[in-house]
Amino acid sequence: MHKARSIVIWAAVSLCVIALITLPVNLQTQLIASIVVVAVMAIIKGLKAQGTWRLIALAFGTSIVLRYVYWRTTDTLPPINQPENFIPGLLLYLAEMYSVAMLALSLFIVATPLPSRPSRANKEERFPHIDVFVPSYNEDSHLLANTLAAAKAMDYPAERLHVWLLDDGGTLEKRNSNKLLEAQAAVARHNELKKLCEDLDVRYLTRERNEHAKAGNLNNGMKHSSGELIAVFDADHAPARDFLLETVGYFDDDPKLFLVQTPHFFINPDPLERNLRTFERMPSENEMFYGIIQRGLDKWNAAFFCGSAAVLSRRALESQGGFSGISITEDCETALALHGNGWNSIYVDKPLIAGLQPATFASFIGQRSRWAQGMMQILRFRFPLLKRGLTLPQRLCYMSSTLFWLFPFPRTIFLFAPLFYLFFDLEIFTASGGEFLAYTLAYMLVNLMMQNYLYGSFRWPWISELYEYVQTVHLLPAVVSVMVNPRKPTFKVTAKDESIAISRLSEISRPFFVIFSVLLIALAVTIYRIYAEPYKADVTLVVGGWNVVNLIMAGCALGVVSERGERAASRRVRVNRRCEFGVNGKWYTASIEDVSVHGARLHVFNKQLDPMVIGTEGEIRFQPHSGASIETLPLIVRNILPSGEILAVGCQYVPKNALDHRLIADLMFANSDQWTQFQQARRHNPGLIRGTIWFVGLALYQTSRGLVYLFRSTRPERERRAAKVGS
Repeated sequence: MHKARSIVIWAAVSLCVIALITLPVNLQTQLIASIVVVAVMAIIKGLKAQGTWRLIALAFGTSIVLRYVYWRTTDTLPPINQPENFIPGLLLYLAEMYSVAMLALSLFIVATPLPSRPSRANKEERFPHIDVFVPSYNEDSHLLANTLAAAKAMDYPAERLHVWLLDDGGTLEKRNSNKLLEAQAAVARHNELKKLCEDLDVRYLTRERNEHAKAGNLNNGMKHSSGELIAVFDADHAPARDFLLETVGYFDDDPKLFLVQTPHFFINPDPLERNLRTFERMPSENEMFYGIIQRGLDKWNAAFFCGSAAVLSRRALESQGGFSGISITEDCETALALHGNGWNSIYVDKPLIAGLQPATFASFIGQRSRWAQGMMQILRFRFPLLKRGLTLPQRLCYMSSTLFWLFPFPRTIFLFAPLFYLFFDLEIFTASGGEFLAYTLAYMLVNLMMQNYLYGSFRWPWISELYEYVQTVHLLPAVVSVMVNPRKPTFKVTAKDESIAISRLSEISRPFFVIFSVLLIALAVTIYRIYAEPYKADVTLVVGGWNVVNLIMAGCALGVVSERGERAASRRVRVNRRCEFGVNGKWYTASIEDVSVHGARLHVFNKQLDPMVIGTEGEIRFQPHSGASIETLPLIVRNILPSGEILAVGCQYVPKNALDHRLIADLMFANSDQWTQFQQARRHNPGLIRGTIWFVGLALYQTSRGLVYLFRSTRPERERRAAKVGS
């Protein structure tokens, strides 16, 4: 009876929605309705109303979107007997329908995401044996030392915590390679990392040959270990002390749980944040995924494994033969298979690791190409919509995650669509200026408002569009190649701990300047056509305005590919921690103001401090977060800056043994609260209007900066060397 009543209600609501969407109205009525809807959404947003009011605002926005889809489908497509207009017009229509479909999936997933779970760090009663896997391929030993030391220092019974370095860079096949230099490098790496693991009291494991990339490496680790649970950290993902206490207990709550995933937090900016200088004041790109989308997926039991910062059930993995390795994104593929077999997942929305992301634009694109190609492989080989064992919500969630990576196609179409009219006078969108205002402009505005509703302080206006545009140029051929040959892509390790010594243009920047030039020419054509063809001025203004939006985005991208030089080798993090500074046999009261993986900045009370010079050897002693006795870390003074009664001393660590690496990890990574505080400080919503004004200003400045970098790159080599670093 209850089911029948629900079907009747659903059918009645559907009929009302269809009637509303297809209701024939004149242009003036549509324009008034659009203005009213935008006003209502703005009022609800302005009042910061949540809960049901938030859903009401999204429902109003959805009505405008559906009205636009109906009008776009029935009134705007070019005649089929005009192929020169119809074919590009159909491509543009399909691109828009893709965007609408992705918006619909986003609404389903994140309209009401689960709230963050409360901390359970002090509620643990059972401590199962845990194997911690740190897979490695070509990472520097100092980077690995910090990660392994942080993993070893996690707050957990030592006899039940087993840390493994899974080294794929020193395999037997590599050590016996016919290429002498490669073989010698592999042998040296093998010996160095074995010694490092002995010093840190962690287990070193390699294998005969590199098979099935990271998935094969993890499966080899499973063969040699026996812990009930498996924690996975990338080589550059150092865990905080409370990582296991915040995650392990969930497996006692649910015997069918296979995964507890936590966010990936990065202490360094990605290339866009670094080159645009937004890292300190705007949420990072990945925060939209980890702060909102994963919580939305979690609501539908569809939060998936992200390759690191996670704990998995050995029993669940063994039930399907280990980590999946058909695609090059073994993490999502593994989660998809286990969800299909009836296992559950949980997402804990608290940053419990600190990692590094690509610093150069080329490495950033390489990483995203691997993600895109891997998701296309999953779409091709696993097709989530028809995956047996998944619930309907899980099917939709996985389809959203995979279909997202098709964005290079619609982005390319949106970028070049105005040029069909401006350069070739093709009519691929049959509408007047008034219709565009009443339908298209209203749809675009409502779409932006809905995105602002859904992601709020996690994503500022126009930033998603910028990220998608700068990736599209190079991801489009990568996605096409995997569609043509889905088994072709191979796993490529993302470069870690990079730095850029001098300012320069990215080696893959040329297409962005070409596109900007074409769009700039199109702007000139727009101005000419307005004066030469005044009878088409309304349409020309609309298409020209579209081109201007693309031009602003393309101009901002010029700043993205203009790599800023960095003096600092690594990112510093504020800690404000008491210590004592020792030099020349004397100790002075001090505080550690900020730290990096290479050094620290101290504030020393200098009234009684003896004179010292750069290069002086010293020490700091402090109490680790573990509560152990006070420990001492050796360092060298690199710079000195007096400030009143305080002396700011920049120091470089001089680690001499395994304990020193553990102390560095304690200074840098042990306290997870500092990552949460840093994220919260950046999370504020500037609103659609202020955010748009800010973005336009940013784009204009970055356009000029990109053109300056281009001009510098054409100057003689001697002049380029003299250019100012870090401008």
